[in-house]
Amino acid sequence: MVTAPTLTDIEAARERIGKHARVTPVYTSASLSLEIGRDLLLKAENLQRTGSFKIRGAVNKLSTLSPEERAAGVVAASAGNHGQAVAWAARELGIHATIFMPQDAPMAKVEPTKGYGAEEVLVGIGFEDAMSAAIQRVEETGATFIHAFEDERVIAGQGTIGLELADQVPDVETVLIPVGGGGLAAGISIALRATRPGMRLIGVEVRRGGYTIADGIAVKQPGELTMGILSETLDEIVEVTDEEISEAIALLLERSKLLVEGAGAVGVAALLTRKVGGTGSVCALLSGGNIDPTLLLSVLRHGLTVAGRYLVLRSRLADRPGELIRFLGIVADTRANIVAIEHRREGVALEVADTGIELTVVTRNEQHCQRVIAALEAGGYPVERQRS
Repeated sequence: MVTAPTLTDIEAARERIGKHARVTPVYTSASLSLEIGRDLLLKAENLQRTGSFKIRGAVNKLSTLSPEERAAGVVAASAGNHGQAVAWAARELGIHATIFMPQDAPMAKVEPTKGYGAEEVLVGIGFEDAMSAAIQRVEETGATFIHAFEDERVIAGQGTIGLELADQVPDVETVLIPVGGGGLAAGISIALRATRPGMRLIGVEVRRGGYTIADGIAVKQPGELTMGILSETLDEIVEVTDEEISEAIALLLERSKLLVEGAGAVGVAALLTRKVGGTGSVCALLSGGNIDPTLLLSVLRHGLTVAGRYLVLRSRLADRPGELIRFLGIVADTRANIVAIEHRREGVALEVADTGIELTVVTRNEQHCQRVIAALEAGGYPVERQRS
């Protein structure tokens, strides 16, 4: 029978994984603290080995396998980070690993898994499909299945973050923890409830089901064991959207120089949107940094646009000499920086003597965007703003 780990189990896990997992730093952020109106601390688990917290649970679980279990190998199902961690831990401990991932798992998570020496299998469209295929392989081979969150030793490994937080930020008022399957939040909350019972513990999740840029916590439902734990240990669970996560990723990179994936940014997203109460100091766990580069480009572009740092607009002007120079001169006078411009004469509804134009400019903030638009409209040019 699977039961919740105890503080003693988590302390034993810290000893067990000590030579493998890093004690990750906690950073302050003056600019983001000003943004949210309270002192913000960032637990940078995105700087952990393999780029996420998952190494802790994987090493703890694999370290406790019997010689017979090690010989039979291990199997895992993962959206990416858990697979990398099991592959890395298996390589360190001399165990053969097979990792099942969804077919559309980010390459930033697939390639390292192969690089760590695991047998990698892409199957299905989501985590649940990978899980079914992994369980079938276990039944066929007798290997040990390493569950991403519904395992007391995995939970205990993730709980070592809670012990670190108890030492690093003993007086913080609130801790924000991403919630997907629930193993991370379960482990941390067990540790902090035992060592710092006065702390307020908030779980942060995305809407279940459907696509999300927070693929690291994209499971249809959390585990039975983990939710049983969280129902007793968390003060609250709040929900954020991809739009809010996108802005948080962009701000963390720009203001704090920390690259995080969608799941790692949910705590900051919740703070930026005022979904977390309180006025005291708050610590957000940045659970991972393995974001696919192509997704990162899209997220940053969109996040900067939403934040008023990029302005994309359409207009029309008379198709005659000097008109484009006049149009661009108005933009230049507002001190906006033009990064792309495109003429459109076909496929759009224009008068015969007009030409369409799409313009992308870099701006300072939303107020600057409004000044650019107002200046163009005052110059006689209609403006249609594009939001993404």
